[in-house]
Amino acid sequence: MAGHSQFKNIMHRKGAQDARRARQFAKLIREITVSARQGLPDPGFNPRLRAAVIAARGANMPKDTVDRAIRKATGGAGGEEYAEVRYEGYGPHGVAIIVEALTDNRNRTASDLRSAFSKYGGTLGETNSVGFLFNRLGVIRYPASAGSADDMLEAAIEAGAENVESGPDGHEVTSTVESFFPVRDALERRFGEPEEARLDWRPTTAVTLDEERAGTVLKLVDVLEEYDDVQNVYANFDIPDAVMQRLSA
Repeated sequence: MAGHSQFKNIMHRKGAQDARRARQFAKLIREITVSARQGLPDPGFNPRLRAAVIAARGANMPKDTVDRAIRKATGGAGGEEYAEVRYEGYGPHGVAIIVEALTDNRNRTASDLRSAFSKYGGTLGETNSVGFLFNRLGVIRYPASAGSADDMLEAAIEAGAENVESGPDGHEVTSTVESFFPVRDALERRFGEPEEARLDWRPTTAVTLDEERAGTVLKLVDVLEEYDDVQNVYANFDIPDAVMQRLSA
C-alpha cells in the first residue's frame, strides 16, 4: 500500500507540474500574440515580441510553438482580441497587490478577480490605488558564467543601466522603463541572450508576514496566478526564511 500511495503521489505531482506548464505556455502564447499584433512579427524589429520570445525560450517552449503563435497572430482577421489591463488592490493583512492581465472580456476578469480578493479578505481597488508603493523598472538576468562582476558592471554602465547586483546565482541588471530595451540589446551583443528580460514592479516597502498570515496571502496569490487571464502578479509582502520552511514542510 505504501508503494501504491507513493506512486499516486508521484503521479499527482507530475499532473500538477504538467498543468502548471500548460498554464505557463498559454500565458506566454497570449503575450506573444499581443506583441506580434501590436508591432512587426519579427522579434528583431519588435522589442516587446523579442522579450516574449526570450521568456518562452526560458520556459523551454518549443520553437515550433513560438513560430506558430506568431504566424497565427499575424495571419489576418479572426482569433481573440486581448486588452491589457492592470488591476490593483489590497490583499489580506494590508498587502498591496498588482495584477497584470490580458483579457478578451474586461467585465468577466474584473468580476472574477474581485471575487478572489474578497474571498481571502482583500479588496480590489482602482487603478493606481497601490501603484505608488512600487517602482516600475526593467530587469535583465544573466547566469554567473556569462561574465565577471566587473565586466557586467562596466557593460551595464556603458549601456545606461541603473544598477547591477552580482553573486553566485548570477547577475541582475536593472534599468528605467525607457532604457530597458536599449540596455537589454547592448548587453545581449556582449554577453548573448539573457536568461530573463522583463519589465517588473518592485515594492518600495514590504509587509512582513508571520506563518498564519503568510498562508492566507499565498493562497490568494496562487489563485490569481492560476487564473487564465492573469499574466503577472506582484505584491509587497516579505516572508522570513524560517516561516517559508515551515509552510513548505
